[in-house]
Amino acid sequence: MTGYDRDDLLAALEALDDSSLAATEFEVARAVVIAATLAGRTLATAESLTAGLVAATLAAVPGASAVLRGGIVAYATDLKASLLGVPEGLLARGGAVQPAVAEAMAVGARARTGADYALACTGVAGPDPQDGHPVGEVHVAVASEGAVRTHALTLAGTRDDIRHGTVLVVLGMVLDALLPLVDLPPR
Repeated sequence: MTGYDRDDLLAALEALDDSSLAATEFEVARAVVIAATLAGRTLATAESLTAGLVAATLAAVPGASAVLRGGIVAYATDLKASLLGVPEGLLARGGAVQPAVAEAMAVGARARTGADYALACTGVAGPDPQDGHPVGEVHVAVASEGAVRTHALTLAGTRDDIRHGTVLVVLGMVLDALLPLVDLPPR
């Protein structure tokens, strides 16, 4: 296990604050891994449009193996039901691109992996609309014990822009959930 301490987390957060450009996925993932390590919490992912990019971004951080339990890529709609337990009726009524699906994906990933926090994302990366949903419509969720937070996004750009933007947002959501668990000195 990597010996992260509070100073490492403060440095990672400072790098995010001081960035003259938008934070990189790796910088946010590093802060997430450090915060999860210090908080003694584990992570899992349930991914559709990002196809494993969230888990891969977390795994790129040294020490991620101490906190990353795993990830489930459920790109096809039927796999969201069979692998993650998303209710088939929910998928039949509204399709895969809706906030309740992101929530169910996160809850399912948490239950199946035993992680403390699960991050989920579903949406349309393009190039074409899907089931009446426009390119750039994305729903993300973070589930923890007894709580699920969801967020709807409207992202623009290329397919890669949308996928990478999704990664940044969902990593930021879990970082926000983890930071209150770490005893940090006042800034």
